[in-house]
Amino acid sequence: MTKAAPPKRLFIKTYGCQMNVYDSERMADVLRPLGYALTEEAEGADLVVLNTCHIREKAAEKVYSELGRLKEMKGRKAEAGGVMTIAVAGCVAQAEGEEIMIRQPAVDLVIGPQAYHQFPELIARVHRGRGERLSADFAAHEKFDALPTSRTVSGVTAFLTVQEGCDKFCTFCVVPYTRGGEYSRPAEAILAEAEQLAAQGVREVTLLGQNVNAYAGEGGLAGLVRRLAQIPGLSRIRYTTSHPRDMDEALIGAHGEIEALMPYLHLPVQSGSDKILRAMNRAHTAETYLRLIEKIRAARPDIALSGDFIVGFPGETDKDFEATLELVRAVGYASAFSFKYSRRPGTPASAMPGQVDEAVKEERLARLLDLLNEQQLDFNQAQVGRTLPILFEKAGRNPGQVVGRTPYLQPVHIEASTGLIGRIAPVTITAATRGSLTGALAPTPALEPA
Repeated sequence: MTKAAPPKRLFIKTYGCQMNVYDSERMADVLRPLGYALTEEAEGADLVVLNTCHIREKAAEKVYSELGRLKEMKGRKAEAGGVMTIAVAGCVAQAEGEEIMIRQPAVDLVIGPQAYHQFPELIARVHRGRGERLSADFAAHEKFDALPTSRTVSGVTAFLTVQEGCDKFCTFCVVPYTRGGEYSRPAEAILAEAEQLAAQGVREVTLLGQNVNAYAGEGGLAGLVRRLAQIPGLSRIRYTTSHPRDMDEALIGAHGEIEALMPYLHLPVQSGSDKILRAMNRAHTAETYLRLIEKIRAARPDIALSGDFIVGFPGETDKDFEATLELVRAVGYASAFSFKYSRRPGTPASAMPGQVDEAVKEERLARLLDLLNEQQLDFNQAQVGRTLPILFEKAGRNPGQVVGRTPYLQPVHIEASTGLIGRIAPVTITAATRGSLTGALAPTPALEPA
């Protein structure tokens, strides 16, 4: 009997957004038939993939720093008689493909975010010592059509990409150049993948897209959510990231009508200054954003809101920044992400006059973070005394502890058996910090079945 060859070791390091987490899962799927099994260490791996993000300058530089370390590992493996293949995937690959090969010759393969379904063929070419190292110019529908129909996940939550690309062309953003135009997956393909996830024990899916609420399938994102909510076992649905321009009446209404659609919405505004919003090409004003929030809260009064903010955008004055603080106070966020403006070569904003001094950015970011952190703590503390349905996801760090999430996406720690994992149970919140909640199981006749 011929002994089966040991699996080849695959290490994937993921940078950036949830979309990249999803893409990394799918890369592992397409490579599995070639005999690649995931490993947690780059050292000694047969194939190392850096799945990159190009949104912020430091993120790209971290990739080059990591490639320097991988070059040394590759040399050590060669000395031991082995071969390490190094691939750079994702948005840095799309934007800087040729430069990567020049700056780091140890890289064997560069593959853009629309082409990873061709990973097996391209790796075969690398191993045969010939051919195309760059594969970045493929339509999104080709990628989705070529992916395996099966997908392996672990855990009770999963990401599910429904839309890719962006047609908005915000002046600070590289996504339209690296991910291409907006493309929506066919609803039937999404539903089939969601059913498969539910069959594996997934209770919650987060729908992903660079502009997820621009989903253009029949019925839009609201129609897709309604169909997903009918899948047995799928109890919770979330989506991210949204653009205010694409928050239509049907989707707003869905938040008040669909029980499985969680009362949590990430809706980036970026700035509270209309002057800065125009310079960013956001196509909304502070006032239209606030009116939109009013409509959403009218449909779902308990909704938790999250946002994105950029401070120090070119031309931002103290008055412009104060307008951002005023908007934050007006909305009241449950959580948010805030960043200093990062100059990205090739974007219109990188060449704009009025680039803001780094020290000013630091001071403004600190002030904004103080306000956002205060609001997050207030929101979390407002849950103390409430009994909320918690989806338990994993064991806690401490023995006898399990961790789940509220409908508002807050992590909750309780003392209980791991038998709760995968179940939704009522928990009375007893304490809160800015980062998480603590609670205890509420009396109930029976837990919801898994």
